[in-house]
Amino acid sequence: MADGVNVGQIQAALQSSEADWQPGETALTALSDDQRRLRLGYNPEGDGEPSLDQREQLAQANYEAFRGGAVVRNIGAPASFDLRNVNGQNYITSIKDQSSCGSCVAFGAIATVEGTARFTKKDPNLAVDYSEAHLFYCHAYAQGRRCNNGWWVAPALNCFKNPGVADDQCYPYTAQDQNCTNLCSDWEKRVTKITAWRELTSARDMKEWLSTKGPLVACFTVYEDFYAYRSGVYRHVSGGLQGGHCVCCIGYDDTQGSWICKNSWGTNWGEQGYFRIGYGEVGIDAVMWAVEGVIAPDGGGWQKNQRITGLWGISEPRNAWAFIEGVGWRRISPEPDVFPHLLALLVAAKTAGRPVDVRQDNQIIKEVYVW
Repeated sequence: MADGVNVGQIQAALQSSEADWQPGETALTALSDDQRRLRLGYNPEGDGEPSLDQREQLAQANYEAFRGGAVVRNIGAPASFDLRNVNGQNYITSIKDQSSCGSCVAFGAIATVEGTARFTKKDPNLAVDYSEAHLFYCHAYAQGRRCNNGWWVAPALNCFKNPGVADDQCYPYTAQDQNCTNLCSDWEKRVTKITAWRELTSARDMKEWLSTKGPLVACFTVYEDFYAYRSGVYRHVSGGLQGGHCVCCIGYDDTQGSWICKNSWGTNWGEQGYFRIGYGEVGIDAVMWAVEGVIAPDGGGWQKNQRITGLWGISEPRNAWAFIEGVGWRRISPEPDVFPHLLALLVAAKTAGRPVDVRQDNQIIKEVYVW
């Protein structure tokens, strides 16, 4: 069992490098090597998943292309963006701590879905707190994943699509292997789902998504010096490979050449739980994962300040659908006494670009209020 991280050695390595970040003692530096590795958990074992080494090569190639001018920032995309401060509004939920369990994929995915729900609805106070325990100790557990062998992103997001993830109160998180027995009995009525997800493989696409649609899941290689990160733009300078880790990317800064990320190691690590990391560094931007839409439990209740961006119908009587931005396609209630009225309101809202409040029941639009 190895000793804690040698912060002095990292400081010496930084002085002889071009990296500009500040190391120090953190909540992780004094832990044993085995305990530190349990704070990770990205294990890319799926078909077609690049290895950690391959991810680093891809990210470096992307960065070299960016530096050489082959990749340019999208026209209209800001030079910097941070979802914690969008016109003074913070769309990112609070920092959590995965502790001594390799469940980082669940934490990174849930932080991304929570931030996407808030940002797409333009509601920084939207009450979203999903259960990492449900995602990891139930869905990942069923796939043979444990605290000591981690997971990867695609199956986690597929589980978020179906059967979905319940709220945190349904299954509070504790850091130890569990077999889903602590899940609440009515969890099926409490799950949130996502409509779809996609991989982004260019910095241009990642920045555009962050600045217009919300956060991303990001994964990278952790070396020993990362545990000692306190502030600045991280670039690897010292220490051996520890494993893979997944987080939530919440922004970027072209002037600093860095991504801004939300970690799951509590607020006593890094910049109050967050960190900045250089473009192309340790595989961070080889691939990032985006969530396309978030569906509230049962698709029910009022959802406020929505945008109707599409309408679709067929020749069958009273068979029409509306696309709610960030949510997806929903059928307009076919009840004869309400269908014409709802359709007229939705058409008017889409044509004028006006926001609407929508009440759904089992993913069918039952009531509409146009602002």
